[in-house]
Amino acid sequence: MRKNTVLSLLFALALVLWMMGCEDTKARQENEQLKAHVAELVKEIGNLQSRVDELTQENAALKQENDQLKSRAKTKKSKKSKHHRSSSSGQ
Repeated sequence: MRKNTVLSLLFALALVLWMMGCEDTKARQENEQLKAHVAELVKEIGNLQSRVDELTQENAALKQENDQLKSRAKTKKSKKSKHHRSSSSGQ
């Protein structure tokens, strides 16, 4: 009877160790996948930050161009002589 108990305990121990080894392997594989995914996300964040910087510069240039066009339009309006419109309702 003692032999059966000892053998059962050894078998149970071997089974537990084997299961822990499988879980450890799965955990390592999952960890590697997560590391790869994080690396991809970091790269994507870098690309997006670069794109944001480009768009910010483009936006600033467009604002400056818009301001220049507005100031030109104001100077042209002020230089024109004012003419009164004649109404053509009588024709």
